[in-house]
Amino acid sequence: MIGIVMFFVALFALLLGFPVAFTFGGIALIFGVWAEGIEMFAFMPYRIQSIMENTVLMAVPLFVFMGLVLQKTRLAEQLLESMGRLFGGVRGGIAISTVLVGALLAASTGVVGASVVAMGLISLPVMLKYNYDKGLACGTICASGTLGQIIPPSIVLILLGDVLGVPVGDLFQAALWPGFVLVGAYVAYILIYAKLNPESAQPIPRDETISRSEEVKTALKAIIPPLALIVVVLGSIFAGIATPTESAALGGAGAIVLSVMYRQFSWSMLYDASKETVKVTAMVFAILLGATAFSMAFTYTGGDMLVEEWMLALPGEKWGFLIITMVVILILGFFIDFVEICFIIVPMIAPVAELMGINMTWFAILIAMNLQTSFLTPPFGFSLFYLKGVAPNGVTTRDIYRGVMPFIAIQIAVLASILMFPEFYGM
Repeated sequence: MIGIVMFFVALFALLLGFPVAFTFGGIALIFGVWAEGIEMFAFMPYRIQSIMENTVLMAVPLFVFMGLVLQKTRLAEQLLESMGRLFGGVRGGIAISTVLVGALLAASTGVVGASVVAMGLISLPVMLKYNYDKGLACGTICASGTLGQIIPPSIVLILLGDVLGVPVGDLFQAALWPGFVLVGAYVAYILIYAKLNPESAQPIPRDETISRSEEVKTALKAIIPPLALIVVVLGSIFAGIATPTESAALGGAGAIVLSVMYRQFSWSMLYDASKETVKVTAMVFAILLGATAFSMAFTYTGGDMLVEEWMLALPGEKWGFLIITMVVILILGFFIDFVEICFIIVPMIAPVAELMGINMTWFAILIAMNLQTSFLTPPFGFSLFYLKGVAPNGVTTRDIYRGVMPFIAIQIAVLASILMFPEFYGM
């Protein structure tokens, strides 16, 4: 039972606000020495070396760099302005354009915080100006900003691919269709809401001084460059021309080319993007090292065997296991970040999934969709904090919480559809 006690102590420490990496590493050291002695950590240097030499994980800093460079090129601003003109004449049009831009930003940058902040600064004031319901406006921005968790190239999918031993290229391909379905479900909800509440999602009057063809041309100029980069990066992976790591490097170079095209390139921009990339990468790998020590101590104390026995004894066998794990991950997502879930929870349940003969690609997509929901769920959903930080004074935390609830329900519904009808998604 030492491993189980260790797990709950770590969870409690995280809820108290202790740093994640040091929590996992410190608790692993305390319980490991208590249970097995200091000799248990003799192989820790070899584990660290294995992590540092992992070519799959090299894609993480490269994709983060690509996203940060694109974030600093005013890409989101140009996309939102162009899409807003195209769809502004439709009821709920600004919200629809926000969802579509969120999908494009997800596929080109994948940086959730940057997407939510950019759309919060640009799109939210416009929606409020045209008397959009505050809840609808806030929920749309938060939900659209988190699409980067499921739409490739997603950092979550890269981490899950490494943890579950599934090729990242396969996960990217498998995630495309669920991502499109989620975007379609968001748009459908906005259209239905606007139909039922016409005063809460009014159209924008067209600027008659600009022709429709000019609007389309401007939109295409904003959309085609990042779309071309997406096609090159993902296309090279799907065609088998490049590995995800090589495509990530290509994406980083392509992002710099786009910054030159948008006339936003500067050495200070490159320095800032590189510095932020190092910060994010250091955070992810520090957590990974702490999680590695934790999982080693957990295994040595027999915690993995207890989890396996309990999971295999669940009623309903495979379906009971899948439903319970999805509910547990969903609940944990209310309180802890996706990185901790990827590195601590997933390694505990992955062996059981393999024993039950579950398709690991399908299992990874289920987890990724579930982890995306964690960005929206109160009280600790990161997207909620990002938006609150840039929202105008009239927007309250209650407005944001109220607005995300329908989108959380949509995500859970799509997750349930992937669980019940995997063949519909080609899995």
